[in-house]
Amino acid sequence: MRSLSTLLPAASVALAFSSTSALALDPAEGPLVSTAWLEKNLGDPELRLIEVSVEPGVFERGHIEGAQNVVWHTDLVDTVTRDIASREDFEALVQRLGIDDKKTVVLYGDNNNWFAAWGAWVFDTYGIEVKLLDGGRKKWEAENLPLSTRAETVEVSAITLSERDESLRARLPDVLAAVEGKTDAAIVDIRSKDEFSGKIFAPEGSQELSVRAGHVPNAINVPWGTAVAEDGTFKPADELKAIYAEKGIDGSKPVIVYCRIGERSSHTWFLLTKILGYDVRNYDGSWTEYGNSVGSPIVNVSNTVWTGK
Repeated sequence: MRSLSTLLPAASVALAFSSTSALALDPAEGPLVSTAWLEKNLGDPELRLIEVSVEPGVFERGHIEGAQNVVWHTDLVDTVTRDIASREDFEALVQRLGIDDKKTVVLYGDNNNWFAAWGAWVFDTYGIEVKLLDGGRKKWEAENLPLSTRAETVEVSAITLSERDESLRARLPDVLAAVEGKTDAAIVDIRSKDEFSGKIFAPEGSQELSVRAGHVPNAINVPWGTAVAEDGTFKPADELKAIYAEKGIDGSKPVIVYCRIGERSSHTWFLLTKILGYDVRNYDGSWTEYGNSVGSPIVNVSNTVWTGK
């Protein structure tokens, strides 16, 4: 299932939506919407606005009017199998959110949209193409735009989903195949330089750890923040293309992106896939899986050794 605003020309979208819809008069184009576009279209019945934030309680303290809350670590994953939510569970979620083939779905969140991008990736694996609010909560709040504490009520949909598209996802064997030269996929590590070099195991305060520090052999380090402007929005597409081309990522070969648990890499997956149109898979197992897997080779130029502390 794809949003009509991405499948049909603007004129067809306008015809498909009623003339009373603001979205019909001003359809969103591309994978991103601006704060100005969203403010103008709040309250449109064809819009489904979803917040996916990581900070506990941030949604309850105030969210964009009309937004519904999705909790990434319970709604979007299977907490028992350490996997993406099952088709049955995810279908129940999108039905509760009132999403169907006629809705334009916009996600946003805190932390520069890391977990909103994770949500976009999970939605996409189930055939629901969504848009991101460029800049997320950071830009909305910086512009002093209003927040609400009112709970949103929507009509439950009857949408049915197919099984998820595994082609958007890389698994450990896929990464090892690229490391061993069995496939020509480029590997992009979007973590900080200190994580990549092995100087640190994880950012301060992180709970998701690996017993080894460093990076996947042959991986290219392009920290996720390289792609972001000061206000939290993505840099222009031509600038993004130049940034990645300088690192050898130009769309000529498939790409696997990873971070520590898959959320920051989802941010890079979104820009490379949706903005630049490259063939990219997100390795959501990321360093917590790879760095802990027995027999998987690593590069650790800092020579740090885990001491159990």
